[in-house]
Amino acid sequence: MDIFLQGAADALQPHSVFAVIGGILLGYLVGVIPGLSRPAALSVAVPITYSMSPIAAIAFLVGVTKASAAGGATGAILLNTPGEPSSAATTFDGYPLARKGEATRALKVALYASVFGDLVATVVLILMAAPLASFALKMGPVEMTAVMIFALTFIAALSGPSLARGMISGVFGLFLATIGLDPESATPRMTFGMIELFDGIPLIAATVGMLAFTEMLVQTQQFFARKGGDAEDVRYQDEANKTLSAADVRRVFPVTLRATGIGIGAGIMPGLGPTIGAFLSYAINKRMARPGDQYGKGDLKGVAATEAADNAVLPASLIPLFAIGLPGSVSAAILVSAFMLHGVQPGPLVFEQHPRLIYGIYVSMIVASLAMLVVGRAGLTLFARATRIPLQVIIPFIILFCVVGTYLQRDTAFSVVVMLMLGGLGFVMQRYGYSVVTFLIGFVIGPLFELSLRQALIVTNHSVSAVGQHPIALVFLAASAIALGVFLRPGR
Repeated sequence: MDIFLQGAADALQPHSVFAVIGGILLGYLVGVIPGLSRPAALSVAVPITYSMSPIAAIAFLVGVTKASAAGGATGAILLNTPGEPSSAATTFDGYPLARKGEATRALKVALYASVFGDLVATVVLILMAAPLASFALKMGPVEMTAVMIFALTFIAALSGPSLARGMISGVFGLFLATIGLDPESATPRMTFGMIELFDGIPLIAATVGMLAFTEMLVQTQQFFARKGGDAEDVRYQDEANKTLSAADVRRVFPVTLRATGIGIGAGIMPGLGPTIGAFLSYAINKRMARPGDQYGKGDLKGVAATEAADNAVLPASLIPLFAIGLPGSVSAAILVSAFMLHGVQPGPLVFEQHPRLIYGIYVSMIVASLAMLVVGRAGLTLFARATRIPLQVIIPFIILFCVVGTYLQRDTAFSVVVMLMLGGLGFVMQRYGYSVVTFLIGFVIGPLFELSLRQALIVTNHSVSAVGQHPIALVFLAASAIALGVFLRPGR
């Protein structure tokens, strides 16, 4: 209890609360502007936390991530243009509601469902992370290697159009993670005599380049490829009713509760992520529709179904990160770089080595949920205007932040060059259907995977049959094989 109170005191310090609010404001701005994805904004925001305390830094990034998920619904409802890929399903009912003159009611449902899903998932994180970490500490290197193989298989299958290309991306990320000094013999590996590579490829340069800079290259290409022409004349009915009645709340609440559970499941399972969680929730709730529901034609239930699931994914994806050190989503993978930037290695030992920080993060996440409600409700109309900011203004500023943030990590132009090269590589990978998400997660867990694999080879004395003495590892390896069989079937 003493440690919890100390962590709560850290989280409630003025600078920590201001960091949360600043992250919420930035996250909403990122979410409502079409073209700015949550991971790209998060990767650009990581360098901003250099001078912050660890608790303020993580609180700021959590605020950015949570609010960008909630803000993505604004463009989806008002313009039929989701600010986030995971908000695409919100357009199915949100935009028809706006056309019918119920935009404000749809925005309110999106906000309240987002906050509810986020808050419930945060409570689940608090309750589940520590017990799972205690279980993870009993797992040896053989089991950890099998778990990471299982996670990479799912992530590769669900993060792109092709399992084979996803696996290639993940293995390539693992390969690049081995650049630098060998952890056992200190022998240089693939450094080509460059001293700058002795510490490996900078993690910030990799995340910023593969996510933010790549996204800006994609947006630039789409901007120049977009054909001109007159915009479609879209007519909106006048808003006659902007309030949510008690009957609306009773009608929407069961869907919100069900969607939150689906989002939590999608967050815990590595590879699913917010986009699949939102579409899965919409499909399930639509199938369970009652007589009178109008999914796809402008129903508040459809908005609640996607937004609650979308926002429940992030806190749930931190459960495997805190418990076993395995990021369950690309946003969680970027948070790994923020933790390491402040001298913290995510994983089961973090509850023993940094308990005060973990409790502080928990309290900060709850504060972020409440701040998201207040800021979102107060800025309902203000954030809607941000959807009008043109891309030709946004893209140069984001690229500038990419360059400056990457340079500040090591105060060297080498990091900037690496960021630009990986950004170009990410652009080519996306062009040909290779998953940047799988690559990045493979790169992040690369050192841990190499260490576990080496230890597993020593434990088993290089004998494949010795794996039979580790039933947990066998279960995960069998699950990986079954998943490969399922995802390789035509039509899957």
